[in-house]
Amino acid sequence: MMLEESVDTRRRLRHRVLIAALIAFAQDLSGRGGVQAWTYNYSTSPIRRWLEASQWCQQHFTGMVAIQNQEESDFINNLLPFYPKYYWIGIRKVDGGWIWDGTHEKLPEDAQNWAPDEPDDIAGQDCVEIYIKREIDTAKWNNENCRKKKGTVCYSASCKQDSCSAHADCVETIGSHTCLCHPGFLGSRCEEAITCNPLLDPEQGSHYCFHPYGPNRFNSSCLYHCELGFQLVGVSRLLCQASGHWNHPVPLCQAEQCPVLNHTNIDAGSMNCSHPIAPYSYNSTCEVQCDEGYEPGGHKQIRCDHTGKWTASVPACKVKKCSPITFPDTGNMTCVDALGTFSFGSSCNFTCQEGYNLTGDNTLTCLASKQWSKPSPTCTVVQCDSLKAPPHASLQCHDPLGAHSYGSICTVQCEEGFDLIGTNMTNCSSQGSWTHALPSCQAKRCIPINRPHGSLSCSDPNGPFSFGSQCAVACDKGFVLLNGTASTDCNSLGMWSADIAHCLAKRCPTLNPPSHGSLICSDLHQEFSFGSQCRSTCDDGFVLNGTADIECTSLGTWSADMPPCLAKRCPPLNSPSHGSLVCSAPYGVFSFGSRCTSTCQEGFVLNGTADIECTSLGTWSTDIPRCLAQPCPLLANAPKHGRMNCSHPHSPFSYSSHCDFECSDGFWLRGASSMTCNNSGHWSQDLPACQPVQCKAIHALSLVLSMNCSHPLGNDSFGSQCLFTCRDGYSLNGTEVLSCSSTGFWNGSLPSCKVEGMPVGTAMLMYAGVGAAAVGVPLVLIGLLLLIITRFKKRGNPLMSDAPGWGERENPAFEF
Repeated sequence: MMLEESVDTRRRLRHRVLIAALIAFAQDLSGRGGVQAWTYNYSTSPIRRWLEASQWCQQHFTGMVAIQNQEESDFINNLLPFYPKYYWIGIRKVDGGWIWDGTHEKLPEDAQNWAPDEPDDIAGQDCVEIYIKREIDTAKWNNENCRKKKGTVCYSASCKQDSCSAHADCVETIGSHTCLCHPGFLGSRCEEAITCNPLLDPEQGSHYCFHPYGPNRFNSSCLYHCELGFQLVGVSRLLCQASGHWNHPVPLCQAEQCPVLNHTNIDAGSMNCSHPIAPYSYNSTCEVQCDEGYEPGGHKQIRCDHTGKWTASVPACKVKKCSPITFPDTGNMTCVDALGTFSFGSSCNFTCQEGYNLTGDNTLTCLASKQWSKPSPTCTVVQCDSLKAPPHASLQCHDPLGAHSYGSICTVQCEEGFDLIGTNMTNCSSQGSWTHALPSCQAKRCIPINRPHGSLSCSDPNGPFSFGSQCAVACDKGFVLLNGTASTDCNSLGMWSADIAHCLAKRCPTLNPPSHGSLICSDLHQEFSFGSQCRSTCDDGFVLNGTADIECTSLGTWSADMPPCLAKRCPPLNSPSHGSLVCSAPYGVFSFGSRCTSTCQEGFVLNGTADIECTSLGTWSTDIPRCLAQPCPLLANAPKHGRMNCSHPHSPFSYSSHCDFECSDGFWLRGASSMTCNNSGHWSQDLPACQPVQCKAIHALSLVLSMNCSHPLGNDSFGSQCLFTCRDGYSLNGTEVLSCSSTGFWNGSLPSCKVEGMPVGTAMLMYAGVGAAAVGVPLVLIGLLLLIITRFKKRGNPLMSDAPGWGERENPAFEF
């Protein structure tokens, strides 16, 4: 490992580049000395982002190291020092796949060296780092965010431009390189092309070769050609393969083959052939000889050319022909052609068409000299008598073959205002007579006029509704003339000069059904016209406001106005007490289709249906609901040993109800003294309870005084009583029974016992001789007790303190 510093890094104290070079062991490669070294370089000052590291390696070295196998990973791990941020390597993710940075090739699965659970799919982690000298997963990969900064590892390639020939790929190895030959090349630098066997020319052919790497070596290409008239059998182009063999056998040159000809398929003739190379192959010739009376229908001789085709089709021996006979269209020709149309031996018979007469011989024969035996005959047209035009008409004739001859057509045309009666055309027949007699002329008629609902008056000089007639029309009451004129003339064309008007019923204004209703009409004539009657009806929930039936009068007006349909009304509604009412009124306030929704004020709930609707009967779908105060749970009992006083502004135990509580004498209230029903139907406080007043606990401390207590309401509480008694030989000094009062005090002081006839203190001293040690302590305590009781009596205080505060303790201890 060497430390190299550039001029720039010397200027920046913190920038250092450490270059590590691995020099491979010298190896004897065909006597040319050792291999070149593959050098690794790395830098941790400064640390770089992945793209910066890649650019830095490309600028100063070959590129960022792209680890290709486990051996290289282990070597890099042993070479580089531990660095806590680790090192970038030349692998990154592109389009969802991992590639080498230098070659942009996809990274194979077997070349990947990921740490466990790597790579992950966290966004942006598209670059790869390598763990160097890590306690776990050392020399393993991890995908990381490309913008993070890490150490840089570069490499300098040992492959140079002249390391291998152009026919090989230089492959880097650790400390060396190898030349990976392209297919078809061999040698240490892959400079020598593989050789194939030399090729020979085929008969009637030749070949031409292109040798890019030397004669008959890899990729040599040879193209084969055949002489004219021969075709190549096999592959025309041979290629020297990487295996040292030509990809196909040498082709052959074979003479082009023409289709075999059938000698027996020639009518009235024969065929002779010669074959200089092979039967019916290139340069073979065939000649046809025809029988007497026939001649070849093409070239007598044909040849098989270099393309494998005959120069012409086999000629047929065809019969000799006479020139075609031209016969006029007015005649008919019938020929017997044994050997072909107008051919040798043909015989033709001639007749004239109807209306024509034959002039000349009626039969001709085709001779061996290709001439007809006689000249062709002709046909002449038949003639008819002349014609004269009939009265009040003109005559025009068309004479295609001559005046009044066969085929002449004569037409008769009447004067203006008259129609032709009969056939207006006659023809001159083949017998020389006319086919029809001439027609006569009659005055033209117009179409008779009929106008319903009106009267017609006409003048007819040439007959009813004929040429020259004049007519006028008048309409009945309630009808008017439409689409025409009141009078018209029958003209010379047999047509009325104008369309006479029709008598149409007068129209009333168009009616539309009333809104929310329908309209049914009956029409005597046309829709909404004179005599039409219409009836209006309303939809459910609507009533007609006006006359239901109206009629279109003869004046073209309706007998009454169109009535509207009004929505039925429901009784007016008022908002419920303690609530509000919101209504929609599509057809009017409180009318059919109106919908009303009731809501209650805070603290009130709806009793009934909130939404009601005005029905088609004019009644509400249901009664309007009421707003009732929100109920709270009933308070059935007063607290035990207490009283409850409630006010109910709306209804018992409902919203705004208020209850006050107090306890009986001898009891105190535990909880709130009042409760209110809120708008959610809950009491503002929990129900209180009356607890008995507590007195201080009494304890009998004397060995001769006994106490028996009863506690009806709890230990030492209001109503408790304690009975005191003394042992035999003693009498009670004080109250025999103590009771706990309603104020929390006992009704007297704690009594004591005395020996009958002497005070207690004197009696106790009598026992001192029994054993001072045994009774010393009790005497001191009893003396102290007597002293305290005496002081309390002097002050006028009872044995217990005030009641307040005791209620918080269930069974307080009695203390002096």
